[in-house]
Amino acid sequence: MTDAPTTATPGTPAPATQTTGPGAGRRGPLALDAGDAARVATFAALIAALGMPGSIALFGNAVPITLQTLGVMLAGTILGAWRGTLAVATFLALAAAGLPVLAGGRGGLGAFVGPSAGYLLGFLAGAAVVGWLVDRLRRVTFGGVLVACLVGGVAVVYACGVPVQSAVTGVPLATTAQLSLVFLPGDVLKALAAAAITVGVVRAYPAARRSGRSAGRPMAVGRTAS
Repeated sequence: MTDAPTTATPGTPAPATQTTGPGAGRRGPLALDAGDAARVATFAALIAALGMPGSIALFGNAVPITLQTLGVMLAGTILGAWRGTLAVATFLALAAAGLPVLAGGRGGLGAFVGPSAGYLLGFLAGAAVVGWLVDRLRRVTFGGVLVACLVGGVAVVYACGVPVQSAVTGVPLATTAQLSLVFLPGDVLKALAAAAITVGVVRAYPAARRSGRSAGRPMAVGRTAS
């Protein structure tokens, strides 16, 4: 005895099928939804806003001190490597288009061929490295985030910026590196602030930290023993 074939009645919608499997409902590491796009835009605006107080040039250095590095660090620590880099790229695209989003109200392609060009490109690499390191933390701790900011937001940015500044200005590399040490105390303070802000944000709103490694899952916040 055989089962009678099931035929769909004309005009009756076919029953919905449910897709199951390992990839069902899972977002790719580079996927962006509306919330991600809003976060990227918000952090691009934050980096621009941190340039509003202006810039300070110390001891004749051709590259000024700004607060925008703090925004780059926060983009990496909170958005993760991919989305943080995308936020910085959005900020740089706005600057290249001529919007006065750089510190001191600067903008235009001229900023990308001047002494600061290497630091601006270093923002991209710095956000990527900061985000990559924080993405691999099992828990978001102050110490772990601080190390990520010092490595990506300071060392990587300097590694990109100092050689380009030396080439553009014609100042020897060793002399340029010595002049760049004036940035170090302020950048360490920015790294400390970024670590404190990140831990506070993740503790108050765990879903804010969506990394490429754990997209859609909030990361835990580490607690130190009292």
